[in-house]
Amino acid sequence: MKCGAGIFLYRRRFLLPPPFYLVGIIYEITLALFLFFCPYFYPLLHSTLFFPLCFQTLLFLFLGAEGEGNRPMKRLVTVLLLIVSTALEGNGEDDHVPCKPKALDPRPHSVSILEFGAIGDGKTLNTVAFQNAVFYAKSFADKGGAKLYVPSGKWLTGSFNLTSHLTLFLERGATIIASKDYAHWIPLDPLPSYGRGIDVPGGRYCSLIYGQNLSDDGIIDGQGSVWWDLISTHSLNYSRPHLIELVASNNIIISNLTFLNSPAWSIHPVYCSNIQIQNITAHAPTELPYTSGIVPDSSEHVCIVNSNISTGNDAIVLKSGWDQYGITYGKPTANVHIRSVYLQSSFGAGLAFGSEMSGGISDIIAEQLHIFNSTIGIELKTTMGRGGYMKNIFISDAKLENINTGIGMTGYFGSHPDEKYDPNAVPVVGNITFENVIGANITIAGNFSGIVDLPFTPIWLSNVTFSMSSKSSPWWFCSNVMGISEEVFPEPCPDLQNMYSNISSGFSSLHPSSNYVSSA
Repeated sequence: MKCGAGIFLYRRRFLLPPPFYLVGIIYEITLALFLFFCPYFYPLLHSTLFFPLCFQTLLFLFLGAEGEGNRPMKRLVTVLLLIVSTALEGNGEDDHVPCKPKALDPRPHSVSILEFGAIGDGKTLNTVAFQNAVFYAKSFADKGGAKLYVPSGKWLTGSFNLTSHLTLFLERGATIIASKDYAHWIPLDPLPSYGRGIDVPGGRYCSLIYGQNLSDDGIIDGQGSVWWDLISTHSLNYSRPHLIELVASNNIIISNLTFLNSPAWSIHPVYCSNIQIQNITAHAPTELPYTSGIVPDSSEHVCIVNSNISTGNDAIVLKSGWDQYGITYGKPTANVHIRSVYLQSSFGAGLAFGSEMSGGISDIIAEQLHIFNSTIGIELKTTMGRGGYMKNIFISDAKLENINTGIGMTGYFGSHPDEKYDPNAVPVVGNITFENVIGANITIAGNFSGIVDLPFTPIWLSNVTFSMSSKSSPWWFCSNVMGISEEVFPEPCPDLQNMYSNISSGFSSLHPSSNYVSSA
């Protein structure tokens, strides 16, 4: 059997030293008009922070600084910069719109799994029945496609591969149960952007389901306990399978399903485009650190909306390949919109980025987040050797409850696939915005640890308020980061209060070297 098958918002708020506000204002207006009448230069400015940052940094270095200035003038500069960002967005090749709930197109043909001898008693193995049903449904691919109907019952199966133009429809009360016998799971080669499995060197097991357009009110139960035992005892021959893995697929809807007890990740779209994940529940035991929820990986135009995810490791985490393999494959995760989600992660983050991000992660909006009972609320993680970038990430309207660390960023997280990685491949992290974030019972407000001599910058914090679980401080820990904050409580580190206070020491970080991976 063969297995396989955002919106972008610039929020640049670069503040000039007081004597030279007028110069900065004239510059920003000129840039806005230039982009409006000369849109062909948009990709150059869209893909790098160099142009605006370099101008304003040079202004500081050669003309000097005389304090922070007054708030009204800062707001004026902010408004003008937003005008520039509007020009940038309006002249882009793709005008992204918010993702909205989508309905599946009706299929003119339908087939029931019962027609192929499947028995829903939770004991009979139905792998062959699913394989034969999919093979039959494939004959309707050029006739509008087909719907594979799974009625109420417990349907035990090993891994199987869906096909294009097929909707897997689970009736309410239907549960697809994964076999606990790993002989029913086919080993595969590692993904090219990873070079090895996520758990052990070598290959990986085929995920339970490969397919597209999965829908309705059924349950997919991975019965992952056997896999968690294998990894905890270091007994795996191949890396664990996921519940659903979509490889190089387009125009996919996953809707109104419940995913339970995944051996590894619940939903893993990799090398995909135009993915809609809506109204789903993903749950695995939160007391075990072995599972993640939704993992968009080297994929673009992904929407995740109206969903509830609780896992041991990261609930939603964006990735794009591992070290030299991800750099070589060179496919980023971009244009992702996450909205109206409830997230819980006992050992990881509710929303995470990385640490495997060597193909790049950019142009992300995450809003209306409710993250609770987690180790970290929101985390960006990487390490030397990754290369790649994480930039243009906008997070707003987030509510955090009972969290150890509200916001985390680290440049020292994760291991390497093998000894062939390039230790000089530097990850670039910048243009990250946190806006309208509130938290209750937070132990540490923020823990920011960038890379020595290459700070994470710029970081924006606006209207961020945490109610701390303890009255003792410090509540913020910062090193090798630069940013600007406004209306933040508790008061953040000095490095996050005025990016220009130590801009000269970080000037070299604004100029990517040949070791960096930049966006296309």
